[in-house]
Amino acid sequence: MAEVSAGRIGVTVCYATASQEWLRELEVASGTTIGAAIEQSGVLEAFPDINLSTQPVGIYAKKKTLDTVLRQRDRIEIYRPLVADPKESRRKRAAKKDAAQGA
Repeated sequence: MAEVSAGRIGVTVCYATASQEWLRELEVASGTTIGAAIEQSGVLEAFPDINLSTQPVGIYAKKKTLDTVLRQRDRIEIYRPLVADPKESRRKRAAKKDAAQGA
């Protein structure tokens, strides 16, 4: 990330779909929130299906709220809904493994 102006910080906004990833480095004013940075990044225009009222966001894989104030070099992530429940997937794999061992 390049050097930033006084009173400003550098952050990255990222989002990924099954087929592509989107990454944008921004320089925003100190005190900017996650929600404001997402709006400034252009990701909402690039992916109109993003719904910030239902999709969680975070910084470096830790969920945060849209009103979280950013710090220098934060990586803002917009998370997609899960396709499958991870617990249910594990149960199915374990049952399949047990059935294979028992046969």
